Amino acid sequence: MPTLLATRVVEHQAHIFRKFWRGSAVAYLINPILFLGAIGLGVGGLVKGGKGTVDGVSYLAFVVPGLMAASAMNGAAAESLWPIMAGTKWIRTFHAMVATPVGPGDVFLGVVAWTAVRAAIGGTLFLIVAALFGGVLSWWAPLAIPAAVLTALAFAAPLTAFAGTQDTDFRFPVIMRLGVVPLFLFSGTFFPVSQLPSWLQPLCWLSPLWHGVQLCRGATTGSIDPPEAVANVAILMAIVVLGARWGIRTFTKKLAT
Repeated sequence: MPTLLATRVVEHQAHIFRKFWRGSAVAYLINPILFLGAIGLGVGGLVKGGKGTVDGVSYLAFVVPGLMAASAMNGAAAESLWPIMAGTKWIRTFHAMVATPVGPGDVFLGVVAWTAVRAAIGGTLFLIVAALFGGVLSWWAPLAIPAAVLTALAFAAPLTAFAGTQDTDFRFPVIMRLGVVPLFLFSGTFFPVSQLPSWLQPLCWLSPLWHGVQLCRGATTGSIDPPEAVANVAILMAIVVLGARWGIRTFTKKLAT
């Protein structure tokens, strides 16, 4: 059973991060800022000469929360695949951990918790930059940070659990290209899903990223709908809990051999 020793795994991940933080900065901060400039300002400037609105706000303000949630998803997905394979097979650092009082469940919860920490750091920095660009409209905007963290967890928990079942990384590029990228494009990040054909819209609502985008957008634009927000949080939390239960079992089986 997992214990508070999961915090030791978080501490281990933090020490590694201190050495290799530059690579993470690209995924969690630099790439979203580049998208913000190119899409939010560049494409946004073409929306009726920069004076048009999308869902009642400027295109820049519309795309900021989408990019915030999407960057949390992208970072969490990348951290929950290849690094897990390294820990379970290539380098076997997770096996070294369970040779101590740290248990397999602690390892799983620790690496997932660290993904949440990184998402919080990246989301905070991105929100500050977005505010400087004028893409944040509400004082409720800080609530977008826990929303982005929850989005990251909704991907990190099940993907980490899945990665723990694999002996090769053969399926990982498929997940990124056929799973993460389509979610990035069709979960309300760059345009309202209402613009899609009616038969496709329900599929978008099944996306964890869509729920994260809705939460972030409600916070940064001040358009929070409490019942909808509660539903979005509940769905993301359910994914996290199910992913965590799967992951603890997966890691226990994987690291016990």
